[in-house]
Amino acid sequence: MSETSNEPQTHAPQMIEGRYRIVRNIAEGGMATVYEAVDERLGRTVAIKVMHTQLAKGPHRDQFVERFRREANSAAAIANPHIVQVYDTGEYNGLDFLVMEYVHGVNLRHEMNVQGTFSVRETLRVIAETLDGLSSAHRAGVVHRDIKPENILINDRGHVQITDFGLAKAASQATLSSTGMLLGTAAYLAPEMIEHNQATAQGDLYSVGIMAWEMLAGKVPFDSDNPVTLVFKHVHEDVPSLQTVCPGIDPVVAGFIAHLTARAVDARPADGAEAADELRRVAAKLSQEAWQYRKLEIAESSKPDDLTVPALVGVIGASNAPRVVGEHQPSAEPSHSDTSSQQPTQPPVPPVAPTAVFDASKLSNANGANADSDFTQMLPNVPNDAQTQALNQNQDAFTQALTLDGSPIEPEIVDAGNGPKSKRRKKVTIIVITIVITALIATIGGTGWWWYYRGPGSYWNVPQPQDITCTEGTNCSLAGADWATYESTLKVAGIPYTTVEDNSDIIDEGKVISATVDDKAVYVDSRIGKRSGQQLTITISKGVKSATIPSNILDSATPLDDLKNAGFDNIKHDDSTDQYSMDKAEGTLLSISPDPGTTLKHNDEVTVSLSKGLMPVTMPNIVGKTQDEMQASFDELKLTANVTEQFDDKIPAGEVISASQDAGAQLKWGDSVDVVVSKGPETTVMPNVVGKQYDEAAKQLEALGFTVKKSAPLGDLTHQVRIQSPKAGETVRLRDENGTPTVITLTVV
Repeated sequence: MSETSNEPQTHAPQMIEGRYRIVRNIAEGGMATVYEAVDERLGRTVAIKVMHTQLAKGPHRDQFVERFRREANSAAAIANPHIVQVYDTGEYNGLDFLVMEYVHGVNLRHEMNVQGTFSVRETLRVIAETLDGLSSAHRAGVVHRDIKPENILINDRGHVQITDFGLAKAASQATLSSTGMLLGTAAYLAPEMIEHNQATAQGDLYSVGIMAWEMLAGKVPFDSDNPVTLVFKHVHEDVPSLQTVCPGIDPVVAGFIAHLTARAVDARPADGAEAADELRRVAAKLSQEAWQYRKLEIAESSKPDDLTVPALVGVIGASNAPRVVGEHQPSAEPSHSDTSSQQPTQPPVPPVAPTAVFDASKLSNANGANADSDFTQMLPNVPNDAQTQALNQNQDAFTQALTLDGSPIEPEIVDAGNGPKSKRRKKVTIIVITIVITALIATIGGTGWWWYYRGPGSYWNVPQPQDITCTEGTNCSLAGADWATYESTLKVAGIPYTTVEDNSDIIDEGKVISATVDDKAVYVDSRIGKRSGQQLTITISKGVKSATIPSNILDSATPLDDLKNAGFDNIKHDDSTDQYSMDKAEGTLLSISPDPGTTLKHNDEVTVSLSKGLMPVTMPNIVGKTQDEMQASFDELKLTANVTEQFDDKIPAGEVISASQDAGAQLKWGDSVDVVVSKGPETTVMPNVVGKQYDEAAKQLEALGFTVKKSAPLGDLTHQVRIQSPKAGETVRLRDENGTPTVITLTVV
């Protein structure tokens, strides 16, 4: 690339890194040149931002290179369709460059200049997509720090893509003191960035809120040709309610914008995700008419040619005021168009040497708007106290410039004369005055008391909060007013107050629930006695009361009572979900959602299912069933069988003889039943008694339970058993089915 050291780059390289073929110059800026190029490797169109040579060789090279690389790292760390993607970064001939997504479209500033104002539907859609992109950035720990219409691209599909993360920084390191400069656009800077050099996720939301305010109203809430005056207003004034400039807009929309643009950091949503959630809740409440609202009439005299605040480059100090370098620089000479009405002008401001000059030209291409920080204000960083003092001094200078120079006019005293007639006239006057005072002293005393305690100057009027709309002819309550904002109003008015906190299901945390004096409700314009010692008592919402599910709730015998005692009011118990349980007593918890130990709002739903205890069952008929069949029936009914066995001459082995519970008896899971199972008829193995004397053999067999029969077909000469029936070794029943002992025949000779 060839360019002079003092001029922006005008000659495009043909190829970068042998990969990116330059097609055309998209835009020139004070910091970089943006080209349309083709990625020959991937075959796609990209945008390439190349740093200017004079910056690469200048004394602040490291700062600009750091900004280039920060933009690449910040955008690359965020995956979101509403963030312009950075594909690659590198260095070409000593010049850093970025390869970015090529966006077909325009920036939001262009749309603002074309449309003037937007409908609520158009505005909230742009804001919703912007918040979606910022929520991803904030989750990644990145704060953008320079949200403004120039950095909000609208692609040809009408969707938002956020660009220029060159000012972005990790939230854990998000202070501006390290750069030595306050960076950002004055019209959109959050108060904490100006006053404390602190960049936060809430600061991005403030900028989004100002942008939404401008889209709906057709102008920014604070406007001035002098950026110092502008930032002074952001620090010391609340952003006016949209309802003051957009009559008829839905209060819910105005309230949401007011929440984003609250002066106090803690009074805004925590990050982009929380703001996006709030916007979804707001959208759900809007009527069709509210969606279609649009401020159509804008006085041409109040609509600036360019809503962008000019770049400020200067030093703020005690001895010199800032110098403005930009499009709207005021003329150093007063207007001579009407010399008869010419007013005193502000004394000229001593000029100071600029630290940088930025090209304020507008860029038509969406990617071109990101070529540099054309509309970025740069204020040298000074300590907070000194910075605030400088702002105050500057504001004082403006005030002095609008004040007529001259000494106070003292009243002229004219001597009426000292002659004798004058003296007699004075005596008569004194007598008359004395008589009148004496005659009216009682009336004056009563009237004086009233005047002192009830007359004008003896009371304060309760001021109207900025975020509350009052209807004429009705008592206007303070309920719902943001306390952090309204407290400042009371302090300015000098109204004594005390606060108490209480929970509320309908008033958000940090908002006013009610206001009383001497336990009586007060409203906007109610009177508070100055001399009677009255003070305003403000009840501030702590939000919806929270409660914690007891950690031991699963072991509780009375879980529903315990949940109510813990503070829960929305306990969902559906009897149809209750179940019988073997190990949970009736009325105890089977399940609960959310889990024990969870803290949530007292009116959030807590779902429980309870145990119905042991299930009732009917005793089955098991007599005559096999033991296996009996056990299967008991298992199904969750009954316990205490089994004993006994011989039975009639019932086969393995069949149930009897049970301790009759069939049809009502039992419960886990009940025990005594069951007798047959071992079948009692048997024994026949002993061998052949060869024994009959009497000995008969005695042995009878002892076993048999009946012995003697057979002597040849006579009983020896009394010796020669044959036995059944034979030895056979298994023989001791009794028949009728219980009669089995007969054993012994044959003797």
